[in-house]
Amino acid sequence: MIDQIGFLPKKPLVSLDLGSAKDAGAASIAKDFGSFLNGAMNNLNKQHTAVDTLNDKFVTGEIADVHQLTIAAEKLSLSLEMTVQIRNKVIEAYQEVMRTQI
Repeated sequence: MIDQIGFLPKKPLVSLDLGSAKDAGAASIAKDFGSFLNGAMNNLNKQHTAVDTLNDKFVTGEIADVHQLTIAAEKLSLSLEMTVQIRNKVIEAYQEVMRTQI
């Protein structure tokens, strides 16, 4: 059931073993993090498009199951809320680093 919702745990960006930690530089970690963020934003955009499509189909009467539309809209809402919280944490971390005195 949970695999249908799409909230399965994701693999970590960088493995935690010491052998690969030596090879992973700041540039590669930034690249991995950037690709993770791009993928998350693309997924959010796809969810938004799917909700719009379901909404149009519901309004025109092509689908009669309002539960499908409600579940998709709630998934989109939760994803958007999580994205906003991640953005807030990244901004907070950046501001904390900028306040650090050398």
